[in-house]
Amino acid sequence: MPEISGGTGATERVADVLLLFADGPAMLGVTRVSRELGLSKAVVHRILQSLTGRGLIAYDQASREYRLGPAATALGGRALRDSDLRLAAQPVLGALRERLRETATVSAKVYGGRVYLDQVVGNHEITMSVELGRRYPLHAGSSGKCMLAFCPADEIDTILSVALPALTPATVTDPGRLSAELESIRERGYAASAGERQADAGSVAAPVFGPSGDVVGAISVCGPRFRVTEEFVASTGPEVVAAAGRTSARLGAPRPPTARTTSPVAPRATLAASAATGRN
Repeated sequence: MPEISGGTGATERVADVLLLFADGPAMLGVTRVSRELGLSKAVVHRILQSLTGRGLIAYDQASREYRLGPAATALGGRALRDSDLRLAAQPVLGALRERLRETATVSAKVYGGRVYLDQVVGNHEITMSVELGRRYPLHAGSSGKCMLAFCPADEIDTILSVALPALTPATVTDPGRLSAELESIRERGYAASAGERQADAGSVAAPVFGPSGDVVGAISVCGPRFRVTEEFVASTGPEVVAAAGRTSARLGAPRPPTARTTSPVAPRATLAASAATGRN
């Protein structure tokens, strides 16, 4: 089976190819991967052949395209089962769903965005569910925005310095407007979204902090926009903040999380997380 030569750069290219399957369509061809990643077709073909030989990618003879293979499915399943964040959030999600009757979710911050780890679907006749494991950008939707708001300043600047893709017509893509919204999120401790990641869906989310005091994920409540009104957001926001705080505590987050001297938003992150854990 073909081997991938080179050092760190080659490893990063392999990872980028795999991550492209997490973000894009289920099936991808060599030309599409080459164009998306700016790699030569020869390099892409060699990487795909190596991944196929290990079961991480599978080749479809009919379409001549590739999809994630059984080994990737096994890795993803193991990651979900062993996720400390998911395990810490499970009782919190169940309690939120019972209290609010809407879908409760937990997301994890990952390289290049965030992914849904788990959900407890609401018990209304009309409800919504999310796609687990798919990566979404941090600027789109309440879960991503509440994480982004509590990231270090240099990370925020990096994200805002490039073009922000619109997932829906409601996605906030203007850096100035988004920056002002992030400031408001830090002040109140939670974020809200009205159709920004998924059209006709609304949500409220609050950040989860890890043992180091850094943001690692988010707890959210989501449902159809006609139910996630401004009144719902205002009444539910503090409850979601408290739920995220309980999850942070189960992860061993400091009380309050340690302020980060590298970021001017750290004091506000500390205050928000303190409120989440019921210390204020």
